[in-house]
Amino acid sequence: MLKTILIVTIMAFNLVQVEQAYQDELDYKVVDRGAISPALAAGWGAPALDGHWYITMQPSSNEPVYLRFIEDTSNAGFEPMKTEGWNAIEILVRDPDELASAFARSENFKVVGKPRFLTEKKNIKAMQAIGPAGELIYFTNISDPQKSGFGLQPARTYIDRVFIMVVGARDHPALGDFYGAVLGMPVTAPVPYRIGVLSNAYNMPIETMHRLSIAQISERFLIELDEYPAAALPINIPPGSLPPGIAMVTFEVEEWRQDLPYLAAPGKRASFPYHGRRAGVLVGAAGEYIELIEKNPTGITHVPAH
Repeated sequence: MLKTILIVTIMAFNLVQVEQAYQDELDYKVVDRGAISPALAAGWGAPALDGHWYITMQPSSNEPVYLRFIEDTSNAGFEPMKTEGWNAIEILVRDPDELASAFARSENFKVVGKPRFLTEKKNIKAMQAIGPAGELIYFTNISDPQKSGFGLQPARTYIDRVFIMVVGARDHPALGDFYGAVLGMPVTAPVPYRIGVLSNAYNMPIETMHRLSIAQISERFLIELDEYPAAALPINIPPGSLPPGIAMVTFEVEEWRQDLPYLAAPGKRASFPYHGRRAGVLVGAAGEYIELIEKNPTGITHVPAH
């Protein structure tokens, strides 16, 4: 059902700082900015965000995979990985080691996981950092797509696009059921996996194994489903708003389904990058917000609004 990851929405305490950081250190550019419209806020089930300022940013590769930051002071105390839901963004890069060295001098990105190979094949190397909005980002290099197991392609630019989103829940089987049975995606069987940043967040031994599954969207995009410790908290959403931190992930869908339990009645959205298409928001098994946009029926290219 899901076709592509289109937008990752992140709540930001300081929009100016975020824009400068992503522009100067990750070579992302602003392709749209403005205030959230009443119709968009209502469609998200988040009327309190009406009028909040936002920016939408795109990687230097010009891939149509966007980061949307919404200014909101209600998530100032948010800590990544301490709650269920969307907890990490994974971005393709060419050199995690060089990036980690650059972040050592950064005031905006704090390295919380040094570069290391994720597989015995030594074809995937990643490092983790916390960004200026408190967002956890994996910066990942794929050196050999044939060995990735999913055909994932390497970065086209020094820092490229989002290609994996990570969601965590205490009830791991419920995650698999939701993405498999409800959204109709192929989901791998769970395997034990070492997730150092997750273990560190809960003061667990670094070699602790956590159950992990993959929901495959395509050869370009995946969703990682992580089992979280019992101490993880449910998402605490400010009244009338979106979840703090990584608030929502927007996906294009192959076929629009009207039968899903949307938070509010789906409707056509005029703003970038909806371009008049229908969109609606679901809540997943971990309380994560999932926005669906119908596949472009007219072949419109995702061009910036200005």
